Amino acid sequence: MEYIAPTETSNTTVLCCGCGDVIEPNPAYMCAACLRSQVDITADIPKQATLYFCRGCERYLKPPNEWVQCALESREMLSLCLGKVKGLNRVKLVDAGFVWTEPHSRRVKLKLTVQGEVMGATILQQVFIVEFTVNHQMCNDCHRSEAQDFWRCLVQVRQKASSKTTFYYLEQLILKHKAHEHTLGIKPQHDGLDFFFATEQHARKMVSFLTAVLPCRTETSKKLQSHDMHSNIYNYKFTYSVEIVPVTRNSLVCLSKSLCNQLGGISPLCLIYKYTAHVHLIDPSTGQIAEIDNTSYWRNPFNNICETRHLTEYIVMDIEVIRERDRRVFPGMGATSNKHTLADAWVVKAADIGSDETIFTRTHLGHILKPGDSVMGYAIGEANINDTNFNKLKTDNIPDVILVKKLYADRAARKRKRKWQLKHLPIEEEAHPYTEDKEYEEFLAELEEDPSTRQQVNIYKDPAKLRVPPPLAVDSDDLVDPSVPDITLEEMLDDLTIDDAEMTEVYE
Repeated sequence: MEYIAPTETSNTTVLCCGCGDVIEPNPAYMCAACLRSQVDITADIPKQATLYFCRGCERYLKPPNEWVQCALESREMLSLCLGKVKGLNRVKLVDAGFVWTEPHSRRVKLKLTVQGEVMGATILQQVFIVEFTVNHQMCNDCHRSEAQDFWRCLVQVRQKASSKTTFYYLEQLILKHKAHEHTLGIKPQHDGLDFFFATEQHARKMVSFLTAVLPCRTETSKKLQSHDMHSNIYNYKFTYSVEIVPVTRNSLVCLSKSLCNQLGGISPLCLIYKYTAHVHLIDPSTGQIAEIDNTSYWRNPFNNICETRHLTEYIVMDIEVIRERDRRVFPGMGATSNKHTLADAWVVKAADIGSDETIFTRTHLGHILKPGDSVMGYAIGEANINDTNFNKLKTDNIPDVILVKKLYADRAARKRKRKWQLKHLPIEEEAHPYTEDKEYEEFLAELEEDPSTRQQVNIYKDPAKLRVPPPLAVDSDDLVDPSVPDITLEEMLDDLTIDDAEMTEVYE
């Protein structure tokens, strides 16, 4: 038997039923040109569409009610345009891209490549262009802004205190944590600040931040603006009232007897030495410390009986540190401060220096005071205090003077040499109301003297004091660039860390 090898078969070809060209066989028996002329897979896809653009905020409308920020020929713009083209779900999208148009023509052209199955298993691919016309339409936010009805939520921050130190500190916390990013405007009031927001979510975020950094309580109210009876849509304006506890740092307070027992038998006369989410108290006669949270304060409220504007300058004549074994300790006593040292001090008013009227008092500032220092304190024996809790105290238990803080070197000289500054919130005024305020200068001085408070704020170089003017008559090679500061940020921060013992000598 002879083996016959199989012969190679040639490719089978057929004639196109339309034009008669030789083609490979397919279920339609038509060439690509005839197939395109007979069938159009893009017939149900519109070749023109409209994009709505807001000239106020430069955003595009993404149906149904969302406005998005898109750059020309970006991925976001491509996604937005494809979402506007109807009928793409009936074909397979292979490629999509932009066709260049004049930026000012208000036309956006999109080149699409799609595939579709026609006449059985035949796959047809087509390329076509969809032209978008950009029309202008004002978004809801810009419309409310033009109608002077731009805010939806208002956060009112208030404190019933004569001192503004708390708001100076709060302003720096807001700037550091960027809690004001979504505000539409900030308006100062005589006892606080007003923050305006476009959405309720941003307003709640601001309220949560305030309750986390300061002891305060909040209340919410809403007012009906409009009501659509057909669609049952209500338009409200929300107002959040945030009330900060009416006590300030370095102020003297008088606690009730029940609150003293809850805090471990602390003395009724206490100083507020630190201000965070809790009110930090210290007893200057025993060094005992206590913390009061937001809930505990509003259950047993108390007010300032002496504020920083009532401080009087004293001169330390003699001081004697009290040893640990000589301190008065009783069962159930609360915690004592490890940063402060209890001492007996003999002081004289700075106005009465040279007289024999020496006043004895016990203070918690024994770690920084020495004879000859200046110290600020409250003259309790000479003050006219009108407080219910203070009137219940026995006269023997009230000291004549309560020392609050040490007074360092001349602050006017330090102000002239200060090479740093703080930023401010963009409030709705041409100039800040406290630009030349004495309390604001006091706040800046406390930042230099207290490292713990300085860690909570951001400080910046003052370009007005860091620029070096070029010399008048020198060679061109020796000229100094006035834009280059003569001090680095590290050196400026090192200048802020001033030792207590050297504070009186640094600026002399």
